[in-house]
Amino acid sequence: MHYRIPERLETERLVLRTFREEDWRDLHAYYSDPECTRYTMGKPLSEAGTWQVLAGMIGHWQMRGYGPYAVLERGSGRVIGPVGLWYPLDWPGPEIKWALARDFWGQGYALEAALEVRRMAAETLPGLRLISFIQAENRASIALAERMGALFEKTLPFRGGEWCIYRHQH
Repeated sequence: MHYRIPERLETERLVLRTFREEDWRDLHAYYSDPECTRYTMGKPLSEAGTWQVLAGMIGHWQMRGYGPYAVLERGSGRVIGPVGLWYPLDWPGPEIKWALARDFWGQGYALEAALEVRRMAAETLPGLRLISFIQAENRASIALAERMGALFEKTLPFRGGEWCIYRHQH
């Protein structure tokens, strides 16, 4: 099923747009960092691994009609990570995902981008019940979901660990 999802969103400090092949270099700052990938990929990725993840995010748009956006910092034009809608085959539901390179942590960018994605989803996909699916030890992402007003729903065993479902309210 495909939807009419905007391919570009803007906030005061960020531009969110669909990914392009050349974005893999900037994304590699996230995917090659063991601290960034600790709760998501479980390990840093090679350049080829980052390229494959990027191909998957681009493909998600083709398969689902929506997907993660490349988040660009307005000042530098640099892609700082993916934020957007995500619903892989083994996920418990469609989610708002976020993942930013470490240089951009603690500046409110993830919150700003995720709130804009949630606003867009409420307008264009009003029946979609969004979650954030977060590894239980990832305190920073749990705190962000709670700042967004998402409510803890339950914990599930997933990929060898415990993961939490936080339900977003429109």
